Parts: sequence; structure tokens; C-alpha cells
Amino acid sequence: MNRRQFLRTSAIAALPLGGVCYGFAESNDLRVDRQTISIPRLPAAFRGLTVAFLTDIHHGPYISKEYVSGVVRTTRLLNPDLVLLGGDYSHRDVKYIAPCFEILSHLTAPFGVYGVLGNHDYKDGLQETREGFRSANIEELTNRGVWLTRGGERFRLAGVDDLWMGDPQLAPALGDARPTDACLLLSHNPDFVETITDRRVGLVLSGHTHGGQVVLPGAGAPIVPSRYGAKYAHGLVEAPATKVYVSSGIGVSVLPVRANCRPEITLITLA
Repeated sequence: MNRRQFLRTSAIAALPLGGVCYGFAESNDLRVDRQTISIPRLPAAFRGLTVAFLTDIHHGPYISKEYVSGVVRTTRLLNPDLVLLGGDYSHRDVKYIAPCFEILSHLTAPFGVYGVLGNHDYKDGLQETREGFRSANIEELTNRGVWLTRGGERFRLAGVDDLWMGDPQLAPALGDARPTDACLLLSHNPDFVETITDRRVGLVLSGHTHGGQVVLPGAGAPIVPSRYGAKYAHGLVEAPATKVYVSSGIGVSVLPVRANCRPEITLITLA
């Protein structure tokens, strides 16, 4: 994202909202976004499964340990069956990685905690981020997948590498999934869905865009880090061969400002 563009956009958005202070306050005004989303071929045993999706935490100069701890406490109170993490855990400095994952280590769920990498994880300390996964008992799903089982039925949970900084590979992530299997895919960058032609992928969960972070009334988000403009800014979007839910995320980047775009934990009930 172009810093100059973001500064200009943030200033414009702040004026009708009572100033920049509003943007600072909104960046910490966490909400729970509750969604019910269908996945093709989902076995009956998994209908009603709840998934807490957290992405773009960006622990660093703008996002404190106390704030991340509050996110984890809120997530635990939701009692999700499964916790998924969408990448970009720290921001700007390797020193923020270990403290972030120490806090994330308190996340628990009956079906486990899984995550993928984002572009900032490559820039700010890839090996340290991967060590954070291990120390926090979070299973990394970079170009790989696992089978979740319940009541004699199975469900494919998969993840791919970051589109900008990594090498996303869908085939090994889906593994031996059959056309009759239900599959949920994690991809930090929602633009990856434009490359998917394999209809085994029933739903993709993504972040990266921060919902635009600054959204102008009546005009939407002027700056979205995507090749497709605002198409994948936020929410449930139909892609060529699947659908993707894009969360506005938890943290901020470039500036500690949000406007008309609150940070969120997404709680999805599968149907």
C-alpha cells in the first residue's frame, strides 16, 4: 500500500468523523463478526461446527500485548470448535514475534489451532514466526492439509503459502481429497482465489486487506491491497470456482487508524 495515498485517505476519512482521534479509537474497537456459511458436500457431522478466524494481528508499535491478550480472551469465551489464524502476526520488528505467539499459545479448541503465513511474516522474521508456531502448539498449514474427523465422517482443512512472498501450492494442500469431500482452505491473500479452478475447494478464508482499513461513507475503501480493487476488500465474495470470506482483521498497518472498518474476530458456523 502506498504510504502517501494512505495518509491522504486517512485524513479525508477522519474529517467527517470528528478527527483522527476517532480513527485511533476505532482501531481498538474489536467486534465479533458472526457468520453462517455453507460449504458444499459438508458432512452432517460437521454442520454447526464453529470456527474462530483471526487474521492480521500485526502485534508491534501500534498493537499492544494487552490488546492481543484481549483478543485471545474474547476468542476463548466464544468456545469455538476450531481456531484458524490467517497470517501477519507481527509488524516491523522481529522482537514482536515471540511475545505475540506466547499470547496466542493460550488459544485452544477441540479440533485444534491452525494457521498460515502472511506477507509480513516473511518480511519481519520467517524462521522466528515458524518457531512461534511450534512454541505455541499451532499447526502450520503451508501448502498442506489435515483431515478432521467426527462421527465416522471427514472434512479437509488445508492452507497455502502467501501469494506475494511465498509459493502457494494447492495440490499438496488438498492431498488425497476426493471430489465428494468438503474442503476449507486458508489463504492469507484473497487474490489467490482467482487462480483456483479445483472445485474441491468449497470455502476460502482470507485476510490481508484489513477491509481497506479506511472506508469512506458512500464511496467504500479507496485503497485495498489487491489486484482486483475492492472486490475482495471484506465479506463473502463469489470467486470463479469457489467463494471466499475476507475478514477485516485485528490489527493495522501503515498507520494506527481505522475508519468505518472495525477490527474483528470472525466466528463462522459451518452449514
